[in-house]
Amino acid sequence: MVTIQQGLREDGFVVSMVKLCRWFSVLRRTVYYRPRKSPPKVQEALVGPIKDLIEDEPSFGYRTVAGLLGMNKNTVQRIFQLKGWQVRKRAVGCPPRIEALPSVATAPDQRWATDLCRIWGDRDGWLTLALVIDCHTRELLGWQLSRSGKACTAAAALEQALIARYGTLWRVPTPFLLRSDNGLVFTSRAYTRLVRSYGLKQEFITPHCPQQNGMVERVIRRP
Repeated sequence: MVTIQQGLREDGFVVSMVKLCRWFSVLRRTVYYRPRKSPPKVQEALVGPIKDLIEDEPSFGYRTVAGLLGMNKNTVQRIFQLKGWQVRKRAVGCPPRIEALPSVATAPDQRWATDLCRIWGDRDGWLTLALVIDCHTRELLGWQLSRSGKACTAAAALEQALIARYGTLWRVPTPFLLRSDNGLVFTSRAYTRLVRSYGLKQEFITPHCPQQNGMVERVIRRP
């Protein structure tokens, strides 16, 4: 607006700012406003330890860095953003969801279900139990008990189920569905690669709808 006023003045026309704002339907306070916010500053004393740590371990996020250095996580996250060190999440696309509801398995080996749960092991503390069942016969085909809830625990339960049903670890004769929730274990690269190698097809329930995997949920929650 100021540029327009100066251009008109050079052409010999003196127009007040009030008229210009009225002609262009612009508020005068918008024209006169000047931002007073100072640019963000970074404390260099905090940048050094953070940079040294993420250079040694590039996979660490701001929460891990803040915990190891004993800093406030909001401060560390702000430094990550200002310095451009923020770790971006890898795009993985949409996982295959359940196609039809209600879904009923009309024959064995048409759909299996798997899940993980935590149980108390007395002297051993908390343990992770992985289960695999046939949704038609409701037969428990495989299970694995472990101290850690990693993908290898769920993979061991799946392989035990395949051995119990087919007697060997090989591609299944007819591909069928393996249903699970959206846990990091079942969406990990190691587990999804193992499922594909045996000829199974994964499908995931809708988030926050555990009733879609109720067949195995009832087995896990049974006292």
